[in-house]
Amino acid sequence: MFKSRSEGNVVYKCTVRLLEDLDVLECEFQPHHKGNFLLDYVCEQLEISEKDYFGLRFVDSGKQRHWLDLAKTIIKQVKDVEPLILSFRVKFYPADPCRLTGYGKVMLFQQLKRDLRHGRLYCSVGEAAALGALIVQDELGDFDSETHTGEYVSSLKIALRQSEQLEKKAMELHRKREPGQETVAVYDEFVSIARSLETYGIDPHPVKDHRGTQLYLGINFSGISTFAAGRRAQHFRWPEVHKINFEGKMFIIHLAYTDDRREVKKHTVGFKCPSGSACRYVWRCAIEQMLFFTLPTSQHASVMSGGGFFSWGTKFRYSGRTEREILSESLNALRQQKMNNTSPSKRKAQSVPATPSSPQGDLAEIRYSSLPRSTMSEPLGGCNDHMASSVYCPDNALPTLETVSEEARKTNGESNDHLSDYYFRDSFDHSSSESGFASNVIENRLGSHLHHRQTYTSDHISSLAMHSMANNSSIVQQQNASNSAKNLKKFSLIQAFVPSFFFVVVVLAVSAVYILESDSEMFSTMKNWPEMICLRYQYYQPLKEFLTKKFGAIF
Repeated sequence: MFKSRSEGNVVYKCTVRLLEDLDVLECEFQPHHKGNFLLDYVCEQLEISEKDYFGLRFVDSGKQRHWLDLAKTIIKQVKDVEPLILSFRVKFYPADPCRLTGYGKVMLFQQLKRDLRHGRLYCSVGEAAALGALIVQDELGDFDSETHTGEYVSSLKIALRQSEQLEKKAMELHRKREPGQETVAVYDEFVSIARSLETYGIDPHPVKDHRGTQLYLGINFSGISTFAAGRRAQHFRWPEVHKINFEGKMFIIHLAYTDDRREVKKHTVGFKCPSGSACRYVWRCAIEQMLFFTLPTSQHASVMSGGGFFSWGTKFRYSGRTEREILSESLNALRQQKMNNTSPSKRKAQSVPATPSSPQGDLAEIRYSSLPRSTMSEPLGGCNDHMASSVYCPDNALPTLETVSEEARKTNGESNDHLSDYYFRDSFDHSSSESGFASNVIENRLGSHLHHRQTYTSDHISSLAMHSMANNSSIVQQQNASNSAKNLKKFSLIQAFVPSFFFVVVVLAVSAVYILESDSEMFSTMKNWPEMICLRYQYYQPLKEFLTKKFGAIF
């Protein structure tokens, strides 16, 4: 990472590697710039409009990969990286890749081509040959018998394990292609074949299951999958994933699915990662993929917390748009384009307000009915939500405030006990200037009334003054009493919280030790939970051995 001072401002320089290894982009940023600034600059230079599908990745000093957080400052994320080199990659592989336009589709084609060359896009020989023929078509053009002679495909890198059989099959398919095909059609055909593969959009993470079997964990738009020997062994769809968490090196997936009997079943699956940092990286990738492809809008994203009770907690807040927001925006743009392309006579006819007998056909086509129904039918939230209005929660009606009319006050009198304490509190909680202004107004009104009427005697005025002083003193006493009650309540709350907290911690610790040391069959299922396994082998056993060596054979 290079930095230079210019006019008192610190400027940092970094290198961004594009999808072709030889293509780089030099960028500059300042300490206050966030990750979104750098991504916007790269996408602007590459003329990419669908920037939400892309991201910047870097490797820290511990050889662990990270995605650049768009909502945090760049310098805080890469302060230990030297030299600062970031890679521009596709972060969210779209469920329908043909929706991308312009250079966004070109970048997706280059990313999938890169995945095929590095072995991430795993496929059969026939599928690899079909993809290889499209790569040859893109780089060499139409087949020419005079130019393309011999083993002309061997000079190109098609797949990770490129064999002569694969090259011959790719050349055969390349010869059979129709000449004069546009480049965009080649891109569409390539991404359509890649989209049909199980490893589409998969960045494999090495993990081990509870038996110690080596697996690879993959996350994409459809859910979380495990791969063994190049084939998918398990697949957990996003609707089945209830919660994602991690504990130390253990990546944990909480599932809730419906069986054949339409009964809701819950299941927990855990995978062990090579290190704690790798586990946090897998957890964050899974959270981002799930939120991007399942949330209706980014406003619905809440702060996601990971890590259990015995590990360092990690909080993550999703930033950026979701795929549904991108699709909705494209639909709105399509609708606007249709309205602009209509003839003046048709536009004049559409300007007439629609009636039940004349529905608007164009609007019915453009509305959200073209999207999956589950993506646009998000509930407003139940009555348990503390942010919900009382209109949506009729069972939890708020207490109504009854107004007291002037006639009722005159009838009941000022000394009546029915006046609530809120009336006096509102009267005395104003600022001193506001209270002084109110007293001056009362004195002026009282003086004018005495001047015009002259019916009050001095004894009556003195009695009024004494009565007012008595009311003021009683109000001050009530206010002091309420303040002391508040302080007493606050002290009692703190005094009750601390013992309760320590009591809960002690009970949990004792219960955990009892379950781990017990041989009862009642706790056999509980001992096989991923959380309990992680607790035993990462925390309980080392602590037990340490105490045994330190204080003798206690256990």
